[in-house]
Amino acid sequence: MYNHSNNSNQFSRIETTCSLLLTELKKIWSEVGEADTERDKLVYEIEQECVEVYRRKVIAANKRRSELQQSIALAESEIENIRSVLGEEPVKSEEEKVRVSLREEHGAIVPRVEEMRNKKEERRKLFVEVVGKLQKVSSEIFGSTEGVIMDGTDLSMKKLDALEKRLLELENNKSNRLKQIVDRVDGLKSICGVLGMDFKQTIHDIHPSLDDSQGLKDLTDDTIKKLSAEIQRLREVKIQRMQKLRVLASTLVELWNLMDTPMEEQRMFDNVTSKIAASESEISEPNMLSMDFINHVEEEVSRLEKLKSSKVKELVLKKRLELEEICWKTHLVLEAYTAAKYSTEAVASGVEDPMHLLEEIDFDIAMVKEEASSRKDILDKVEKWLTACDEESWLEEYNRDENRYSYGRGAHLTLKRAEKARVMVNKIPAMVEALSSKTMAWEKERGIPFFYDGVSAPDPIKD
Repeated sequence: MYNHSNNSNQFSRIETTCSLLLTELKKIWSEVGEADTERDKLVYEIEQECVEVYRRKVIAANKRRSELQQSIALAESEIENIRSVLGEEPVKSEEEKVRVSLREEHGAIVPRVEEMRNKKEERRKLFVEVVGKLQKVSSEIFGSTEGVIMDGTDLSMKKLDALEKRLLELENNKSNRLKQIVDRVDGLKSICGVLGMDFKQTIHDIHPSLDDSQGLKDLTDDTIKKLSAEIQRLREVKIQRMQKLRVLASTLVELWNLMDTPMEEQRMFDNVTSKIAASESEISEPNMLSMDFINHVEEEVSRLEKLKSSKVKELVLKKRLELEEICWKTHLVLEAYTAAKYSTEAVASGVEDPMHLLEEIDFDIAMVKEEASSRKDILDKVEKWLTACDEESWLEEYNRDENRYSYGRGAHLTLKRAEKARVMVNKIPAMVEALSSKTMAWEKERGIPFFYDGVSAPDPIKD
């Protein structure tokens, strides 16, 4: 605080000292005999020197005052600027009740500036940390940090909260993307295993970071799209190979059935034939659709195809015997079913394709079996009628035998048979009528004549 009384005393002392010194100087000048003009000149010089000393001191004091004022103004400006950057409300100016010197004012504001600087630095560190995390996550997700900068002009808590909220959104986005990446990588690994492809090379070609199980993974849209596209491409390859394997499996089954392949040989390809009707998701075994495995199945099919020709010829001849047996049992004429085509000579000549012959004979066998089924009732009646005819012939011979009653111990058995024969012979007219009726009904239903060993049924039956 400025002390006016102390300064007055100092000025009084200075005036007294100067007056005493001037008096002493005048005394000396008198003793020396200094002229008045010279005295006036010397006094003027002394006055000018005093004025110059005061002027320099005033200039220096004014400069110090200006420096203090400027420093205080800069400090106040810096404080307000920091408050603005930190998003704080400006301090309202209030008239100070106690007037203080500039030096005291300056001494009081310097700690306040330092305090605000420290506060700004702490806030800046928080921003640097959050922005650094934002840039890192943004780079992982979008491949760049564009738009994530810190210019330092706004370090408010509002801006920090917004950045932290954005960081949380990006971290959630990153978590979702990482899950998508992991799911797709796992799916790609599975399908590569099924197709027998090099998973590591495939994943490396999409993005090298995906090949490192421990390192950071590229989470950009481009990588996710590439993963999805590669999975889709390999699924199409998988479906194509599945279709090819189905065809091979069906061919295997046909060849096995055709050639009565032993079950031991068939079991070697159970994993193929069991997948004929499998859906895409059900085929997940490693290398199940690899080209090596498919080639292995193709080789087996090729091997069986080579054996098929000779085996088919054997089957045609075997089925010809089956056809002959059915025709013999059902009294059908084999030539009616072009049996000549299935002869050993016809098959061996190679004029007809063995597979075509096999299909034809299977068709003929099916036709014969169907006709045999429809003829069963008639054939049963024919058999009974023929048996009755045989008994009738035997009975006629028996009646012509004059010694029929002298057969000794077996005579009673012969008599018993004769009695049964007479009963059966008496039924012949009814048998013939029933047989004719059944035959006519059969012919009417099918629109063809009924033949028995190549002869129209009514002729031998009615004769």
